[in-house]
Amino acid sequence: MILRILRIVVLGVAYVSSGIGQESSTEITAEDIREHIKYLASDELEGRWAGTAGNEKAAAYIAERLEELGVSPAGDDGSFLQRFEFVSTVRQGDANALAFEFRGVKEELEAGVDFRAMTLSSDGTVQAPLVFAGYGISAPDSGYDDYAGLDVEGKVVVMLRFAPDGDGPKSRFFRLTSLRNKTRVAREHGASALILITGPANDEEDELLRTRYDRVAGSSGIPAITMKRSVLEPHLARPGMDLKTIQDSISSRMKPNSFEVPDLEVTLTTEIVKVIKETANVLGMLEGTDDDLKSETIVLGAHFDHLGYGGPGSGSMVPDTSAVHNGADDNASGTAGLLELAQKFAQQKESLRRTFVFAFFSAEEIGLIGSNFYVSNPPIPLTQTVAMMNMDMIGRLVDSSLHVGGTGTAPEWEELLWRFNADSILDLTEDPDGFGPSDHASFYGKNIPVLFFFTGTHEDYHHPGDDWEKINYEGEELIVRYVYEIANAVNTTDERPLYARVESSARSAGQGDRRSYRVVLGLVPDFTGGTSEEGMKVSSVRPNGAAERAGIQGGDLIVKMAGKDVLNIYDYMGILGELKVGQMVEVELLRGGKRVLVTATMQKRK
Repeated sequence: MILRILRIVVLGVAYVSSGIGQESSTEITAEDIREHIKYLASDELEGRWAGTAGNEKAAAYIAERLEELGVSPAGDDGSFLQRFEFVSTVRQGDANALAFEFRGVKEELEAGVDFRAMTLSSDGTVQAPLVFAGYGISAPDSGYDDYAGLDVEGKVVVMLRFAPDGDGPKSRFFRLTSLRNKTRVAREHGASALILITGPANDEEDELLRTRYDRVAGSSGIPAITMKRSVLEPHLARPGMDLKTIQDSISSRMKPNSFEVPDLEVTLTTEIVKVIKETANVLGMLEGTDDDLKSETIVLGAHFDHLGYGGPGSGSMVPDTSAVHNGADDNASGTAGLLELAQKFAQQKESLRRTFVFAFFSAEEIGLIGSNFYVSNPPIPLTQTVAMMNMDMIGRLVDSSLHVGGTGTAPEWEELLWRFNADSILDLTEDPDGFGPSDHASFYGKNIPVLFFFTGTHEDYHHPGDDWEKINYEGEELIVRYVYEIANAVNTTDERPLYARVESSARSAGQGDRRSYRVVLGLVPDFTGGTSEEGMKVSSVRPNGAAERAGIQGGDLIVKMAGKDVLNIYDYMGILGELKVGQMVEVELLRGGKRVLVTATMQKRK
C-alpha cells in the first residue's frame, strides 16, 4: 500500500505544470477542460497505453485532482487505484525451433529469420510428415475443399495465406481466410501442427509475418508457425510444376491441388510467452446523505487510456507508424469531462441524495478490460448501482450533433434527455441499444441502465493527429453541463431508473471480425481475455435472442458448438460462419464447473 501511495505522489508531480489546481473554477468550464486535456494529451504521457509509465502518470494526475476536490478514494486499500493485471502483448519464446529431415539429411532453420511462431500458436513439440493443403479452406457447400481426399491426421499441414480468388473482402471465401479460422479447420481435420506461407503470387519478397497479438484468450490448440516459402519450395514442387505454377493453377481453375509431401519429416517446437502487465482504474466516491437513498449508486465513467505509440496490434489506423497517439478526443476529452463532473458534485456533496462513483477506466482500448474488471469487482455491489453514464470522445462537437446511446435502457431516459435540451441547443441522435464499443456495455451486460455520450469519429480517430488544439472546448462544456443535469436529476428523484431490455440486432454486440456472417446467436462475448480456460466466455445475452431462448447465460463458457471444439472467441466466430439460418445446433457450456448442454436455433443477422 505504501509503495502504491508513493508511486502516486511521485508520478503526480508531473501535473504541476498543467496549471490546474486550487485556482480552477468550481463550475464546469471550457478553460478547465482545456487545461486537463492539454496535460493528459501531452507528449509527456506518451499516449497513455495501459501498463506504461505514461498511463501511470495519467492515473496519478486524476487521483491528485480527486483528492484536491475532496472526493473519497474507492480503490484498493483506501487508495484511488483499483489495480488489475492483463496480457499486454506476447513475444517469441527461446524454445522455438524447426528442422526438416529429407532422406536422411537434416536441416536446422533459424527462428526469427526462417520462421516465426504465430501468436495464436499452442506451445508444444511435434514430429510428423508434411502435407500440402492448398489455401487450407474447407467450403464444400461452395464447391471448394482443400481437405477433400487428403489425410492430415497427425501430420503437419502447410498452406498458403488468403484464398484462391484473392486476398481481399471481395473473395467469396473471405470469412474463411483469417489465420485463426484456418488453424481451427486444420485442427478439426486432425492436423498436429500448421505451417503458413505466403505464395509467390501474393508476395515476391517472401517476408515473414509479424508477431501480432490479437488479444484473445486461448490458443489455437495446435502449434502454428509462419515461415519463408523459399526453404519449402523444393519440397513442394511437383513434376513440371513449381510452387508458383501450383498456386496459379488452383486460382485459375478454382480447384484444389493438395498432396502429401514425400520423404520429408518436420520437427518443430513452439513457445509463445505472454507479457503480463499491471494497470489501474481510478475510482473516487461521494457518499449520499439521504438515509433512504445513499445506498444507491450512480456511476459516472470515462476511460483514460489510449494507444501509446501505435504500431501493429494497437488499434492505430496507421499501424506502420510509430508516433505518440495523444488521444485528446479519445479519451482525454471524456476524462476531463468526468473530472469536471466530480468537481461540480463535490461542491454540493452535502446535499447529494444518492452516492456517486467517478470511474476512470484503464485498458478500454484493449477490450473494455478496466470496466469489465470493475463490474466483476465493484467497490459497491452492482445491485445498488442504479445507472451508469459514460463519456467517450465528447470533444469534437460539430453542428451541435450529439450521439446518445442506451436511450432505451430505462423508460426515464427519454424525458430527461429532452427536458434538459428543451431549447434544442444539442441536435440529439438517439440509439436505444445499451451495448456498444465503450465501457457502458460492461454495465448494461449486468442489467444496469446506461447512457453513452459521443460526438462521433473523425479523420484523427486513432491517429497521431488527435491533439488538444483540435478540441471544441465550448462544445464539450455544453455536453458536460448536459450530462450533469441528467445525472443530478437521477440523484434527486425518489425512484431509481427502471432497467429495460432492448431488443436489437447484433450490430454492436461484437459478433464477427469484419467478415460477413449470415447468422447470429444473440450474445455478447467477453473480450477481456481474462480467463485461462479454453472456451469462449459469454459476457451477456441479448433479449429474445437465440442464446437466451436456448438457456445460455452471462458467465457461461462455451466449449463446443455444432459438435466442434471452441477454444476461444475466433473458434466461435469461425463455426458461426459455417451455420445457416434456422439450423439447430447443440451448444456445450461450462457453468459453475458443470457441463450443460443446450440447443440453439440460429437467427438471421439483421
